[in-house]
Amino acid sequence: MKKYCLGLMIFVSLVTFGQTSTTETPANVKKKIEVILDNWHKAAAEANFQNYFEAIADDGIFIGTDATENWNKTAFQAFAKPYFDRGKAWNFTALERNIYVSEDQKTVWFDELLDTQMKICRGSGVLVFRNGQWKIKHYVLSMTVPNDNVDKVVEIKTPLENKLLTSLKEKKN
Repeated sequence: MKKYCLGLMIFVSLVTFGQTSTTETPANVKKKIEVILDNWHKAAAEANFQNYFEAIADDGIFIGTDATENWNKTAFQAFAKPYFDRGKAWNFTALERNIYVSEDQKTVWFDELLDTQMKICRGSGVLVFRNGQWKIKHYVLSMTVPNDNVDKVVEIKTPLENKLLTSLKEKKN
């Protein structure tokens, strides 16, 4: 009986050890995501088209700062290619970032404040773990507007966006 119990304890210990060693902690997942996002932004700054777009899932979406910028990966590649081809895309550096990990550790969502040529912007997105790799599934880039300046910004964008509003409302009906 003692041999059986000892053997069972060793088996349970090995199984538990194996599960623990292959399961990431949320802190380790967050560290990996930090590196992925920093490298993604770095690839744009270095105009490395291949590395930048390899980080995005094939069915990924990129939403830009303009109301018309809602692209699947292929459309975003077509938009971005001329910028990368000229050797200078965009340069975003994270100032702060919050990362959240799902319970099953296969989905991560985040928000970040970025130092950009447009001053401070906010990025937010979702990464998914597929086939042993993290991929950006959805990314939204937003310009920040200080509350005290909202009226001025609305005044500037009203002529262009009134046309877009009319078009979108007509399309909806």
